[in-house]
Amino acid sequence: MKYSVDKKEQYVVFTPQEEKLDSALSPKLKSELLTVHAEGYHNLILDMSHVKYADSSGLSALLVGNREFNREGGIFVITGPQEHVMKLIKISMLDKVFNIVDTLEEAAEAIFMHTIKSGDTEEEEG
Repeated sequence: MKYSVDKKEQYVVFTPQEEKLDSALSPKLKSELLTVHAEGYHNLILDMSHVKYADSSGLSALLVGNREFNREGGIFVITGPQEHVMKLIKISMLDKVFNIVDTLEEAAEAIFMHTIKSGDTEEEEG
């Protein structure tokens, strides 16, 4: 599986460089997302702008990433999904589960806002 990883201070941008996210590639995507999380990153932007097709196993990989990054108070943001992929997400009603935005800038803003909100919560609890 071809992909790029851009590690920032607050988050990682993970960009699959593949047109299809299917059963052949999904296990690798799951593994890479879990590896990034295990490295200590809590926030991830998944740039789906190159992915033109996904199947149920592809969605399963996205769900694994979403669960892992949200589990410890982080955020998992999907950006730039192509039309077919977005249709599949909506049909599966996962548009209610995932944080989906159009651009990397919007994704970075979502992470910034999430960090502020979770920071406020920690101060209130502390």
